Amino acid sequence: MRRRPQLPDSIEEYRDARWCREDMRRVETAYDAERFIEQVGFAACMTDARRPGPSLYTAVCGRRDAVMPRNVQKDPESSLAWQLKDEIVARGRVYYAKLARGKATFVAPRMIPHFHGVWSVRRSDEPRRLSTTARALLHVLRKEWEMATADLREEAGVKDRARFSRALDELQAAMLVVPSAVLYQPKFTYIWTLAIGRFPDALRRRVRRETALREIARCFLSGAGMTVPGELARVTGLSRPDAGLGNRALVAEGYAAMLAPGTYRIAAPPVYSVFLNGVARRL
Repeated sequence: MRRRPQLPDSIEEYRDARWCREDMRRVETAYDAERFIEQVGFAACMTDARRPGPSLYTAVCGRRDAVMPRNVQKDPESSLAWQLKDEIVARGRVYYAKLARGKATFVAPRMIPHFHGVWSVRRSDEPRRLSTTARALLHVLRKEWEMATADLREEAGVKDRARFSRALDELQAAMLVVPSAVLYQPKFTYIWTLAIGRFPDALRRRVRRETALREIARCFLSGAGMTVPGELARVTGLSRPDAGLGNRALVAEGYAAMLAPGTYRIAAPPVYSVFLNGVARRL
């Protein structure tokens, strides 16, 4: 594994505050989690210190070095993060799906149009860009609106489980389908629905692709303070060229400064106070 570049201590402390990697900022309730996601703009679900970017699991742990244990079923922090994920899905105030590269991601309402501006598939492009299986599932959901996993698979006539899962991932990545609930009784299942039904205003708002790339880059940099080569692409699933376009747009407007190729820092970092040993520090 390639070693990540070492970040300055001031940037790590800035991220600790913004990404709730401190005990005093730990996420403990669904409300806390929604507020955290709104602050950071978007976050992974269950990634840990080995992956860059904001994460619900790391925010639940409230520490920078959080690492997912092997036996997650018996780990209280993993269990709480998973429980909060289920509650957030049911509440429907934050977008949740497997987006680019199959990353389980939360997206704040303010950022939905920008993610949609990059990854959406227009209806006229569906025959060309979606697989036959994905289109079959989408056809069923557009007719029934909401279905459990097994019912959707049966109604669409998809017998192969792996092909069904790949098609669902396709539809989530295209921001067409999202889970709307998680049920554990009488058996475990997701309930699937159309994304446009849950977030109609955000998904109908048209955003130009270059604007979307810039705002996704701004969203990440505002929480990270600084980004190193490949980091934005790795966190969001953007290609490196697209991540570069977004970051360079921030430099052009004066929001960011390029320190070296692929390395960007907020030009005038916002003041963010944290308390360490009872003393307020400005990051």
